Amino acid sequence: MSQRPIVLAVETSSRIGSVALALGGEILAETLFSTPLMHSAEIFPAITALLKRAKLKPGQIEHVYISAGPGSFTGLRIAVTLAKIMHLANAVKVIAVDTLDVIAYNVVDYIGENVDTNRQSGKSKDSVEKIAIILDAKRGQFFTAVYNCCFYEADLQNAVFCKHFKKASPDSLMSASEVIAEFAEMGKPIWLLGDGLVYHKDKFKSQGVCFFEQKYWSPRANKVHRLGWQLAGKGMFTDPVDLKPLYLRRPDVKIRPQ
Repeated sequence: MSQRPIVLAVETSSRIGSVALALGGEILAETLFSTPLMHSAEIFPAITALLKRAKLKPGQIEHVYISAGPGSFTGLRIAVTLAKIMHLANAVKVIAVDTLDVIAYNVVDYIGENVDTNRQSGKSKDSVEKIAIILDAKRGQFFTAVYNCCFYEADLQNAVFCKHFKKASPDSLMSASEVIAEFAEMGKPIWLLGDGLVYHKDKFKSQGVCFFEQKYWSPRANKVHRLGWQLAGKGMFTDPVDLKPLYLRRPDVKIRPQ
């Protein structure tokens, strides 16, 4: 493996899919799919277009990082199948990352985009200390995980941050009322993000709950790459033979009568 492998990152766990191409830790380009929930139709044209722009061939890809769930059953199967095929075809190394971790990393963008506000207010630490990811799991339940976040500004003038995430609760299936009862606190509000809020935000409105802007709610392939690259640096690759989607519960499959 080269020190700067060609990496394909794939995010198909949520409503809007995306793919990214990277050279080692450097993102070369990212493409968002044009239509919600059309991953199977758009994924291969998007990958082909990225490779063409970079003047690369499919056989040059050395790593593939995928968002493995929880999330859309169909979307997760698409990503897992793609990773297995690429491994079988060209011995591509695979890394599967947790979708909820991918969304949590959007908070890094939030902090970076609010550097000027922090500077003007004189804050050395952002007020976002606890976040929860909310994805719609249907049947009145949500895929969720809670993270403690510490953002210490090491160099205010140059806007250099030390970012730290710690998962405070495992990936779980919970109702909106259970999330509020367990995690909402008046003195230390929990901040919510995730595509589950698109249609269900009102269910989570309560004292002790705040919401990120909608632009931070969706998982993106560039964050899949960021997390995957960290794991690759530690040699923590996923065995493609054992690779499977993280569903948290079995798909709701209905067999039609013959």
